[in-house]
Amino acid sequence: MFSIIDKDLGTPAPRAPRNVGQKTALAEVAAKQVTLNIDGREVMVPEGTSVMRAAALADINIPKLCATDTLEAFGSCRLCLVQIEGMRGYPASCTTLVADGMKVVTQNDKLAKLRLGVMELYISDHPLDCLTCPANGHCELQDMAGAVGLREVRYGYDGANHVHGHVHADGKRKVNDRFMPKDESNPYFTFDPSKCIVCSRCVRACDEQQGTLALTISGRGFESMVSPSQSDSFMESECVSCGACVAACPTATLSEKSLIAKGQAEHSVITTCAYCGVGCSFRAEMKGEDIVRMVPNKDGHANHGHSCVKGRFAIGYATHQDRITKPMIRAKISDPWQEVSWEEAIAHAASEFKRIQAKYGKDSVGAITSSRCTNEEVYVVQKMVRAAFGNNNVDTCARVCHSPTGYGLKQTIGESAGTQTFDSVMQSDVIVVIGANPTDGHPVFASQMKRRLREGARLIIADPRGIDLVRTPHIEADYHLKLMPGTNVALINSLAHVIVAEGLVKEDFVAERCDIESFNKWRVFVAEGRNSPEAMEAITGVPAAMVRGAARLYATGGNGAIYYGLGVTEHSQGSTMVIGIANLAMATGNVGREGVGINPLRGQNNVQGSCDMGSFPHELPGYRHVSDTAARTLFEQDWKVSLSNEPGLRIPNMFEASLDGEFLGLYVHGEDIAQSDPNTQHVTAALSAMECVVVQDLFLNETAKFAHVFLPGSSFLEKDGTFTNAERRISPVRQVMRPKSGVGEWQATQMLANALGYPMNYQSSAEIMDEIARLTPTFHGVSFKKLDEIGSVQWPCNDEAPLGTPTMHIDEFVRGKGRFLLTEYVPTHEKVNGKFPLILTTGRILSQYNVGAQTRRTSNSEWHSEDVFEIHPHDADERGVKNGDWVGIESRSGNTVLRARVTDRVQPGVVYTTFHHPFSGANVITTDNSDWATNCPEFKVTAVQVTRVSQPSEWQRRYREFSDNQQQLLKQASDAGHAAIAK
Repeated sequence: MFSIIDKDLGTPAPRAPRNVGQKTALAEVAAKQVTLNIDGREVMVPEGTSVMRAAALADINIPKLCATDTLEAFGSCRLCLVQIEGMRGYPASCTTLVADGMKVVTQNDKLAKLRLGVMELYISDHPLDCLTCPANGHCELQDMAGAVGLREVRYGYDGANHVHGHVHADGKRKVNDRFMPKDESNPYFTFDPSKCIVCSRCVRACDEQQGTLALTISGRGFESMVSPSQSDSFMESECVSCGACVAACPTATLSEKSLIAKGQAEHSVITTCAYCGVGCSFRAEMKGEDIVRMVPNKDGHANHGHSCVKGRFAIGYATHQDRITKPMIRAKISDPWQEVSWEEAIAHAASEFKRIQAKYGKDSVGAITSSRCTNEEVYVVQKMVRAAFGNNNVDTCARVCHSPTGYGLKQTIGESAGTQTFDSVMQSDVIVVIGANPTDGHPVFASQMKRRLREGARLIIADPRGIDLVRTPHIEADYHLKLMPGTNVALINSLAHVIVAEGLVKEDFVAERCDIESFNKWRVFVAEGRNSPEAMEAITGVPAAMVRGAARLYATGGNGAIYYGLGVTEHSQGSTMVIGIANLAMATGNVGREGVGINPLRGQNNVQGSCDMGSFPHELPGYRHVSDTAARTLFEQDWKVSLSNEPGLRIPNMFEASLDGEFLGLYVHGEDIAQSDPNTQHVTAALSAMECVVVQDLFLNETAKFAHVFLPGSSFLEKDGTFTNAERRISPVRQVMRPKSGVGEWQATQMLANALGYPMNYQSSAEIMDEIARLTPTFHGVSFKKLDEIGSVQWPCNDEAPLGTPTMHIDEFVRGKGRFLLTEYVPTHEKVNGKFPLILTTGRILSQYNVGAQTRRTSNSEWHSEDVFEIHPHDADERGVKNGDWVGIESRSGNTVLRARVTDRVQPGVVYTTFHHPFSGANVITTDNSDWATNCPEFKVTAVQVTRVSQPSEWQRRYREFSDNQQQLLKQASDAGHAAIAK
């Protein structure tokens, strides 16, 4: 069922024609308008609109069951019949398009009789349990029965049916072969076939919206029934639990278990998902402050009413028993925690930071901001560092993911962000996916991409591993460039070589839009024989013919769009590769219109926003360097404080300075660096060396186990602010429940700044955004009022673009002329040898999110309860490893133990794992190697050896003991608190 307040117009809006200006692919067609008469009323709608939608837009409701405005018209339920002058019979209004002068009748005696007869047939094979049904009060079948005036069912309820477990035949009670028991296998929703009306909406939602094609209608006629895969349970099937089928179902056949348990919601609040960088809009449906369910917002500009298993269902962490809701302090990490008041915790933290600065100098403290927090929260943290700490020692988790994107795009096209909207993919002819796994990392956008691919767009994938998009229902990549990890730049140079050598450069675009001197140098460089596909084949492992074919397709296949992820940035040449991608897009003219572009797929919900807000140690909000006197003066005047013009420490530098005894105080806001950053043992040693670590988070995460002050955080459901997604879309995050700790996150940071001696006095997050807009040119037009009015906006949003900028660099690049830079391939220092003969690369999985602190506390763990280690059958055979064996993985940094999965998804010589579970120790074995320009870690290339083992690694045993002890110290604080309350 859709949201309790959504109006369903029956069929989708007609699609816009391709490549029309800057309109999105899902916008109403702004072309010819059609006028028709419906029930005596003149109605004007765009050409291509269905009669049903035209009537709904005029507030004339035609009964329907199989039709919904999120799916293409189907015409099977026969409830939406109408009469049209000059047309024979009674056509279905959902499949009949409007025409000029058309005269439509939606209500008369004949139509009423037809609809009543159809409804009688439906109800004759449907349970009569409306009062106890979870859909009661929000059921389309129930509503339609009332709309057609159903009062009795002439056919009775006996005989063949799908409703009852037993039937009576020949005077005997027999098992009903048509009856199927309720499927409770999925942790989030139930499937009750007895309530199914076989409208096919769930099947079509899985096909059209999600693109998994996990559902089908099996049987024919009265034997027809919905079947997951080959009559499997939902949990055993190919279903990815996106919830599209549940939303589409007009009855209680598919119902959320939370809805069954709690009943219908009484109000809803629009907010934005706090998982990946897609930034889906949701309606949180509530009873008071109790969440009944999350429903994807049909008006969401990033997701258009679709969702994934995380955003739709995995919200239980927000009310999980592990939540810490009271501030705590301790002197040493070996001491028990002590619960204290907010005032005492803040005063203690401020006192410690002041003490450390007095003893070790102004630069001895700093902070790390979070990409999971709102723009407003991040802004206040970086402001506190610069104004209260008096230095620029602030960094963000983008350091370890997309910092090369910021550097590479800024150098070439002038702006540190992607160029397009997600909807732009619907205008693409050739889609290139490099080092990204959209179906797992950005699933809602992946579904949109798959729709375009099923419509005929071509696909090129560059990835060491066989991701799902290589071959999935009705989709197969034209080219899968299965390169060896660490050779991205060699591959991009060989693609560029083909485009230059074969005369495929878009010369007119380059001449008009790009710096010719830099282009000519680049042209000469990539044309050198050493950059040819044949020369690079020995390095990349990709056959030269495939590289040539892919290059030709991208350059000549029409609109070419590049989407890339951490498989591009998390390399020693991450920045070089981003530059190479920008070079390729400019050389082929694939920038500045819909269907093309350079599109970094940001991993977390607010990676883009945390960078926009000035979280890097060298940049103020809006990507202005701290040495820029004019920019710094602007902030100094507004903040009424002098600011340092020297860049601060990056995260890796903080760790090194800590071990050197120079950096000893750290405020970690919503990040878990002890699990997410490379070379875990190095990170934890640095944390252990610090004298005051302050962590603000929901749980005692791995970093908090090394903390001296713990400040309770708030889930996104308790926040009021904004997130900025991968397409630069600023979306509202609205509070649906009060903070569990009584204090919001930006308020806590403000309290700390005041205690440090720098006054802050914000009264609301809206006031913080007003300051951001005032001081940041690309945000000048952003306000909470505007977001509430139009839903979301893409920056730049200012006087020149008051409604935002969906597509960037249309007439010219932000920097003026696009700049080409040379991208010399430099092999990584992390090399295989006899001791470490395999290359480990890492990634994510659909059901889990980042370090797993949220998703591991939900039923998503039923799909991915542990990180597993993928190894090719050849490499497994050589080591005597079988599927399910425990294997030890050793690198130059450390060793850990994981369960093996033998699969040909990885190529020989390459192994793979995820990093969602802390005791897996995936980052114990990753190294300190990093990108030359940004220090982004080289997560994707680690030389390892693999052997069969029978017990955990020494690190795992040691860390388990440490973690258990920390949990015990936490429990002592909780027990003491309960005892104090009891007194």
